Amino acid sequence: MTAFVLVHGAWHGGWCWSRVVERLWARGHRAYAPTLTGLGERAHLFSGDITLTTHIDDVANLLRYEDLHDVVLCGHSYGGCVIAGVIEREAARIAAAVFLDAFVPQNGESVFAIVPPAQRERQLNAIADGGAGIALPPIPAAHFRVNEADRAMVDARCVPQPAGTFGERIVLTGAQNGVTRRSFVRATGYPSPTFDRFRSAAEGDGWHVYDVACGHDVMLDDPDRLAAILEAEARAA
Repeated sequence: MTAFVLVHGAWHGGWCWSRVVERLWARGHRAYAPTLTGLGERAHLFSGDITLTTHIDDVANLLRYEDLHDVVLCGHSYGGCVIAGVIEREAARIAAAVFLDAFVPQNGESVFAIVPPAQRERQLNAIADGGAGIALPPIPAAHFRVNEADRAMVDARCVPQPAGTFGERIVLTGAQNGVTRRSFVRATGYPSPTFDRFRSAAEGDGWHVYDVACGHDVMLDDPDRLAAILEAEARAA
């Protein structure tokens, strides 16, 4: 039995992992899919004070209070920045890290520093007026090539993202290098030079790399394949 902790991306919530969680439970594992503060069913907690650190705290506290060890930690998209910060703090609890079509930040980078310039400009324009209630509106599911049957559901459940989560620069000291089993999963059905770059860098660094022929929300488009990948990483750790 392995403990899996699955971290969603921007605008989403733990709800997006339900199909993968069900499959992992059915195979005898423990699977946790926390919803980050201000999102999903925790949208009522939205605040202009929420930052990337808040979300790192969410996941690090789950590991501590559930006393989890030998964890397979997976982060999707923006969730890659979250798990990078969690690994920095809690490397001793983590057996393997899976970056699922995710950002892999370097020390001092923010999400705004990583995303393509056109996207960054649009999002910065959206928050140009400042204020405590500032949030980034969701990007439609169709843009991410989510399968057509799930697009309406995803659009209905996604909520604005606290802008501070994209603006804060992550601090990485190298402690995250204590987790030696790392992998990158690329959703090849979603064109993205950014994620192609992260895939290439991961492969160059000796990470295990998987390609899955579906849209960006792999947990919805191909939960069977993703559950199998997560189990494979657990066995290899």
